Amino acid sequence: MAELTALESLIEMGFPRGRAEKALALTGNQGIEAAMDWLMEHEDDPDVDEPLATPLGHVLGREPTSPEQGTGSAAGEGKPVLSEEERQEQTKRMLELVAQKQREREEREEREALERERQRRKQGQELSAARQRLQEDEMRRAAEERRREKAEELAARQRVREKIERDKAERAKKYGGSVGSRPSPPTEPGPVPSSPSQEPPTKREYDQCRIQVRLPDGTSLTQTFRAREQLAAVRLYVELHRGEEPGGGQDPVQLLSGFPRRAFSEADMERPLQELGLVPSAVLIVAKKCPS
Repeated sequence: MAELTALESLIEMGFPRGRAEKALALTGNQGIEAAMDWLMEHEDDPDVDEPLATPLGHVLGREPTSPEQGTGSAAGEGKPVLSEEERQEQTKRMLELVAQKQREREEREEREALERERQRRKQGQELSAARQRLQEDEMRRAAEERRREKAEELAARQRVREKIERDKAERAKKYGGSVGSRPSPPTEPGPVPSSPSQEPPTKREYDQCRIQVRLPDGTSLTQTFRAREQLAAVRLYVELHRGEEPGGGQDPVQLLSGFPRRAFSEADMERPLQELGLVPSAVLIVAKKCPS
């Protein structure tokens, strides 16, 4: 029996004929081991079974020969014959080589999988750290925004207080002295309890009052003030928040109570809201005040 060619050896090891021919052709017929390496590397290629065009007169697994060489070879010496045991031994070596290549490939794929997992975990840790930094930046910006708003609120309150003080000083200068609070009318004695065991009901004290101010254009403003704030604070709030009137200028305002109808004077502006009976809530009306 003649010696097995490279193509026949590959077919004996279980490779399809088309793949074996393609592997030998693409490796330049450098031997079984080179062809096996190509087959193991390209086993999963989608086009591994597509036929490969080969030049005429080129026999895969053999060295190309000319017609003269073929004639001489036929007439010349023959190839050595392998026994059945030698053929089985050759096939066994080829199968061991295939198994070795397969193990090497599996080990390489396992190393690559471990490296991909390591990279995935590293990227996950970097992403988690970036997300944490982003959250910390957002919390820091929110805290700064709250501090800025608080500072603006305090500054606005300071401006209101300063405006009230300037208005008081201007009114005092205008009327020739500080305008004091009007004396409160004397209170009449209440009814005497019928018995010593009966006690008068306790009057509830309010710290704040809610004031609704109706503007001449039909809109309204609502704000909460402290019960001990002066009525001038309400007037200043209205002057700061009412809309611009046609013509550009802002007329001074006069505050009226809803019911019973009452016009508050300049002296009333110095009195606290609690003393004027506007606690816990009241509705005021803004009327245009003709300049004096």
